[in-house]
Amino acid sequence: MRSLYIKIGVLFALLLSPTAFLTADTNVSVPKKIDINSRFILKGKKNIDPRAIEKIDTMGNELFLKTGVSVYIYAVERYTNKMHKDTKSKIEFIKSFERNITKTLKDPFILLTVSVDDQHVNIISSDELKSVIDREHILDRNIIPLLISKDKNSVYAKVSAAVLNGYASITDSIAENKGLELKSSIGSEGTTFSSIWRIFMYTIISIGLLVYIYSMFGSRRK
Repeated sequence: MRSLYIKIGVLFALLLSPTAFLTADTNVSVPKKIDINSRFILKGKKNIDPRAIEKIDTMGNELFLKTGVSVYIYAVERYTNKMHKDTKSKIEFIKSFERNITKTLKDPFILLTVSVDDQHVNIISSDELKSVIDREHILDRNIIPLLISKDKNSVYAKVSAAVLNGYASITDSIAENKGLELKSSIGSEGTTFSSIWRIFMYTIISIGLLVYIYSMFGSRRK
């Protein structure tokens, strides 16, 4: 019986390991409809799953029609093949590169940029929107964790998930600031799922601890 408890305890430990929560690679099941255009994807369409592009386009269009704000994505493998002599010159180049992108955009706008090989992600806002969104919060909570996650998913899958999640957070923040609600928002779906998942995880942790404590006390009695 004690052996059974130990095995169960190990199972819970594995379940609680971050590497155990692996999602299916979206590269495995790319939909047949792959030629999906969106005026909000400035570059990097090939790096984003068509299903994500379709949802981004829906959210972007609704936000623009209701607020006049455009939220864009520029997601590429690398900004340039140019080699940089040091980190400082690389940062200066990236800043200059992104400034050139924003010069072509009409206010008010927000631009989400991703350069995979440069390990760079950024959110740039026109002046009137800088105080509307919490840039650091969205990057740290909704985008970066998905990009740097160490699992079996491909870069394609991670970029798709990260830009969709980040885009949704940005559009929701703008809508909320304007006192609006987007019908196309995925925020409520994400919140419901997160709540259910937390309850599930807390249950697993509690049961795992109880099993571990029981097995320890059982071992001491023997």
